[in-house]
Formats: sequence, structure tokens, C-alpha cells
Amino acid sequence: MSTPDFEKGFDFNEFKKEALAKVKNGQPLTGKNGVLTPLIKDFFESALAGEMESHLSQEVIKNRRNGKSQKKIKCESGSFSLDTPRDRNGSFAPEIIKKRQTTISDALEEKIIALYGLGMSYRDIKDHLAEMYGLDISPATLSTITDKIIPLIKEWQSRPLESIYPFAWLDAIHYKAKEDGRVVTKAVYTVLGVDQNGDKDILGIYISDSEGANFWLGVLTDLQNRGVQDILIASIDGLKGFPEAINTVFPKTEIQLCIVHQIRNSLKYVSYKDQKAFMKDLKQVYKATSKDLAEQKLLELDEKWGKRYPIVTGSWQNNWEKLSTYFKYPEEIRRIIYTTNIIEGVHRQFRKLTKTKGAFTSENALLKLLYLGIQRISKKWTGPVRNWPQTISQLAIMFEGRLKLDLKI
Repeated sequence: MSTPDFEKGFDFNEFKKEALAKVKNGQPLTGKNGVLTPLIKDFFESALAGEMESHLSQEVIKNRRNGKSQKKIKCESGSFSLDTPRDRNGSFAPEIIKKRQTTISDALEEKIIALYGLGMSYRDIKDHLAEMYGLDISPATLSTITDKIIPLIKEWQSRPLESIYPFAWLDAIHYKAKEDGRVVTKAVYTVLGVDQNGDKDILGIYISDSEGANFWLGVLTDLQNRGVQDILIASIDGLKGFPEAINTVFPKTEIQLCIVHQIRNSLKYVSYKDQKAFMKDLKQVYKATSKDLAEQKLLELDEKWGKRYPIVTGSWQNNWEKLSTYFKYPEEIRRIIYTTNIIEGVHRQFRKLTKTKGAFTSENALLKLLYLGIQRISKKWTGPVRNWPQTISQLAIMFEGRLKLDLKI
């Protein structure tokens, strides 16, 4: 099919005849070498001509047409050269395809952002678009397109939160990113909460140069500034100063150190040949039916293993107050708070997205990908936490007056 002569006007009947022949020969309607591309080109050029006509009719200062400029436009139907009319005064600002705009499809931009959100690199996205649609989009342009979600991220980061969260989990994950020409380690702080309806929500992600209690203090202050007044129970790892940081902002919050983290850290210092026997005795501590029984088993653990592994048994004794919080609660609540596995599950999803990344080009590049990952993860949270009616009823009794439940009949 010969390229239509747009300077002479678009002959739709001729286009239809040749397009039908193309379709019969197996040429696709859209994508690379798409049959519809010339029709799309004519549509936009006609629209631009109409905009120019309207602009000239409204001009106060004498003005007239001044030829055309040409630029390459990319869309899902392919790419083409678009003739944009110019005016003598240079005051024409087209709306349908703005100055410096090189893509005309929101769907195309959404597709690019979706591919980026799956963890694909700009190079991979570029190759995919070239193969599927015959489009040649540079990595710099792709970065500009994905940058369009940054305002959404800022809005999400500052959105108002619920006043009360019965449960919250706080943890950090680390990535490499380029900064001032060098690769540095960045700590990504994640806060996951469960509201009074039992619904999970990632309350925020924050990026810092390293993990520390001081930065967590800033994170918690931000949550407070966004409307959080109370957290009943917070599950965290054993970072030094972390419990104090939480209680500085939320003094009534009970702290539960992650039992799983404590076990992992313990086994690092136990000889491999002793680990099976040691774990058998340790399990009687954290699986005990009551705190009194757990403390008895902890003494027995120290008597048997303390001389061989004093660092390990000493760590359990020194952290016991925060490790044993869950013993005061019924089984349903214990199961929820004794570990930070729920937020580590979120971080595992993050790692799936970032596993092919060596180092991110910037902190913003990291933030964009994690935000898109959060949107995908959140879509899977379609219902409340298991056995939530029973759990919230127990919390209402144990934390009398702190929950704001709507019990009107």
C-alpha cells in the first residue's frame, strides 16, 4: 500500500480499498506496520488543523499560518511523522498533541508503566515495544513516562491514615542505588498495618541511607502526623533502640519482638551438630502454653546450653520482656503477632520485582518500582484477617476503651 499523500488530502475510499487488501494478506491492524496507522495520522493532523483555525479566529493581534513542523509520534498502532501547523506569532499551543509530546496513547503509557512494574528494565521494555509495535522509544523517554507516577507516589505517601491500628509490623529491606556517581546501600522502611475492619494496608515506605532507630522515630512521627493516634501491638525485629523509638511516639503500644528473627539469630551461633537438639529444647520455650511455663523452660535451656552457648541463652533472657508479650493473648492473637513474617512476605514480593537489578539508577527509580509493586500486592488483599470478628472482640476486651468500634444496631 502506497503512503497516502496528506498534502493533497486523505482519500478514505482509496485507503479503505488498500487497507482491506492488506488485512486479507495478513497484515495486522495495529502494532508494527499497522494498517490503521495512516488513518490515525490523518485524524490527528485534521484535529490539529481545526485547532489552528480556532486559534487564529480568536487572536487579537494579527496572526496567520506559517507552515508546518514535523515530529515522530509513537502510539500502539505504530509510529508516523506528524505535521503540526505553526503560526507566525508562535502563540499556537495545540491541546490534542502538545508541544514536545511524542506519544499519543494513554494506553501505551499505561502499558509501559505496567511493564516497568513487573520489574522489566528500560532496555527490555524498549526491545518489547520494538518487537510488538515497531516503536523505537529510548530509555530516557521511558524514564520520563514512568516519572509520571511520581506525583501519585507523593500523594500516596502523604495520604491520611486511620486513627487506630490494632496491629502493625515494621521492617526494613536493603537495596543498592547510584548516588553522586557511586553505588550506595539504601534501607527501605516498610510499615504494614491492620485496621479495625481487619484489612491490611501498607501505611508507607521510606528510604534512608541505613537502618537505625533514629530514622524509625521519624517514620513513626510521620504516621502520627498523618492521623495515626494509637497502635495496640507492634511486631518488630531486634534492632537496638527500636522499641524505645516506637514508645516515644506511641507510648501505649505493646512491643512484640519477632520470635522467628530471634530463632534465626540464635542458630547462627549454635554448632551445626547441636542445632537439632538445641531447637528441640528451644521449641518448648516459645511453644509453651503460658508465660510461666515458658520461663521455666527458658531456665532449663540455660542450665543445659548456657555454658556452651552463653551469647544465645543470654540474648533470650535479656530480650525476654519483649519476646514474651504474645503469651498474654489468646491463640488467635498470638498467631498474628509473634512474627514479622507477614511483612517479610511483602518484602519477598519486592525481591521478585528487583531480582534482576544490580543497582538502581537513582532513589526515585527504586521508589517507583516498589510503589508499583505495592499496588499489585494490595489488589490480592481482598478480605479481612482470618477469624477477625473473634480477634477484634478479644482486643476490645483486652484494650478496653482504646478501640473505636461502631457497635450501633
